Amino acid sequence: MSETDAMTQPNSNATTRLRDLRDALLVDLVERDVAMRLALLATLAGEHLLLVGPPGTAKSLLARRLQHAFIGATYFERLLTRFSVPEELFGPLSINALQDDRYERLTKAYLPQASIAFLDEIFKANSAILNSLLTLLNEREFDNGTTREKTPLVAVIGASNELPKGDELDALFDRFLLRLHVGPVSKSNFQALLNLRGQRTPTIRTELQLSPDLLKEVGTAADAVEVPSDVIALLTELREHCAAEKIPVSDRRWRKIVKLLQVSAWTNGRQRVSVWDAWLLQHCLWEKPEQRESIYRWYAERVGATAAMDPSRLTKIVLRWEGQLKRDAEGRSQAHDAEGNLLYVLADGKPTTDARGKTRKLRKGEPLYLAPSNTVENAGYSHRQISDRTNGGKGYSVEELDQLQIERRDDYIRVAQWPTRNDYLADRNNYLIDDGQLPPFIEPTRHKVEYVESCKQQIDEVKRSVTDYAAKLGAHRAALESEIRDHLWVTADFAEPAAATLRDTAKIVEDLARRVALVRAGFEGLPRDVTVLAVEKPPVGEKKAPEPASPSKKRGEK
Repeated sequence: MSETDAMTQPNSNATTRLRDLRDALLVDLVERDVAMRLALLATLAGEHLLLVGPPGTAKSLLARRLQHAFIGATYFERLLTRFSVPEELFGPLSINALQDDRYERLTKAYLPQASIAFLDEIFKANSAILNSLLTLLNEREFDNGTTREKTPLVAVIGASNELPKGDELDALFDRFLLRLHVGPVSKSNFQALLNLRGQRTPTIRTELQLSPDLLKEVGTAADAVEVPSDVIALLTELREHCAAEKIPVSDRRWRKIVKLLQVSAWTNGRQRVSVWDAWLLQHCLWEKPEQRESIYRWYAERVGATAAMDPSRLTKIVLRWEGQLKRDAEGRSQAHDAEGNLLYVLADGKPTTDARGKTRKLRKGEPLYLAPSNTVENAGYSHRQISDRTNGGKGYSVEELDQLQIERRDDYIRVAQWPTRNDYLADRNNYLIDDGQLPPFIEPTRHKVEYVESCKQQIDEVKRSVTDYAAKLGAHRAALESEIRDHLWVTADFAEPAAATLRDTAKIVEDLARRVALVRAGFEGLPRDVTVLAVEKPPVGEKKAPEPASPSKKRGEK
């Protein structure tokens, strides 16, 4: 198998080779791990890297080291100013060509002939340079006179102390898919920085170095890497997040991001993009360095999204079913008999099909009672015996009843303090009864069997989604440590926050499974149109009620 064949097929040997190459480039670099990872990945994906930060933070050193990753690489470096002219980047005009009326440049040893280039203060580029630079960055081509020439450019490392100012630089800024803010070495690693001696050139073994032809083959192989639905869902939601945060991201950049994720997956020996590859998104989308943290937090909270339906969507579905169950369980409607006749409630609480009959009398919606036996009411300094318990057919409200007194052997006691007051009020025989419109017989809404079964089937689908999600999440957690630890481009310090997020997600999924089970049990327990309801028959000579039968028509049908 040729070197190209070995590299274009995802396997552990290719990943090991790239890891060794990456680690060799990192020797004697302090706190520039992420920058070098992104620089090497940019070359593999055919993209460019922008480093933003103050002077003296090893930006140019990274680019000079990167050239050693390639066989026979040519290197170009230039500091741009407002006064830079095209000749400084693209080469001087050819005198011989001018004598022949041709406008051509001598590009040898200049940017059009470079494999790796470092352009410092790149946003100082003026309009005389900008158009040619954009074409070179995007198409890897250079217009030399009337001829458009292919260039060997692998990647440009751009650097700037500040972000671009002016709309004319937006297109140039967009050409850098990968962006990183670099600052001075932290306090904890300052001593390690002081212990470095000289500017040692990294030693890269020949068998680790890459060739331009090999890079093309890697790009072709990466195109075949699958981008699964969970990653597509993640990118779709991230696009909405960026829009909400007013972070503009061009459609071209989104397409390039997909290719970058494919290259990341392939170089890690996989034919399928993983959500862990999406760790790189934080370095692709920001316009201002502080936006990177927002994107990172968003991603870190969603690393458990192993399917197109994430926990938040599942939670919304379960909430909807819980709400539907609550409405169905709390629903009340007038009962019917088997023939569909409306049922009413008699004074003794039994159902009947008669709309009128003996019913409890109310006053302004408040139930009325008969006065207890041996009841008196105050009449000045004496007591008057109540002989008409109905109070002339007007009855007594609870408040009025409490003002009456019960006559005992030696004294009187107000009904309000009467020990058996509550029992008296609960006894139907003490209600004031009158002829009139009977109240409807209200019961929990009975549901069609077909409706309940349909709901249960849909809830079972939700249960399967939760179960499937939990299984994928479990596999995700099991692979977390090894995938991040061995990942070429994701730094190992992400393992712990990712694990914490997955633990929290697992708790959410466990709770969802419990709630789904409760919802299903709730629908299983809903009243249905199968219960026999005995109907009170009227006395002989009165209207005959239908034979007792079970209600069959559902009220409040969904």
